[in-house]
Amino acid sequence: MDRLRNFGFLVKDVSRLSALNFERHAEATGLTLAQWKVMAYLKRHQGITQVRLAELTDTDPMTLVRLLDRMERDGWVERRPDPEDRRARRLYLLPSAEPLLRRMWPMADRARAEALAGLSEPEREQLMNMLELIHSNLEALVGGPARAEPPAAPARKRRTAQ
Repeated sequence: MDRLRNFGFLVKDVSRLSALNFERHAEATGLTLAQWKVMAYLKRHQGITQVRLAELTDTDPMTLVRLLDRMERDGWVERRPDPEDRRARRLYLLPSAEPLLRRMWPMADRARAEALAGLSEPEREQLMNMLELIHSNLEALVGGPARAEPPAAPARKRRTAQ
């Protein structure tokens, strides 16, 4: 059997197992992987819309709303009106979330080191280069998270009575 046929399955399973390993480390914090993902993305993309964050985190929009409700109550996230779209909300990570992020990065580093055990530094670099190239290829084909926000919907033309 051609090993390349397993490419998608292997990438997906590596992602799943990596997430489980991270959760094992993060369990003591009482936060879920979904909460950590939201914080990590917001740290990189302050002012992102809820819709775009749902896409990036691969989270159902209604699930994300409930998650953000809780994180907003806990004082970690703030929703602000979008000045260009009154239906949208922009998301911001609040300074009170910084101590949590400082705890998260060492956990992520440990989980990653465990996953990459047995690979030399040059092999790790090569792996990342190859994954980034594959990512770039796929983004060029189907689009993806490289863009900060989806393009705005075109304005609707009003129909005039004839």
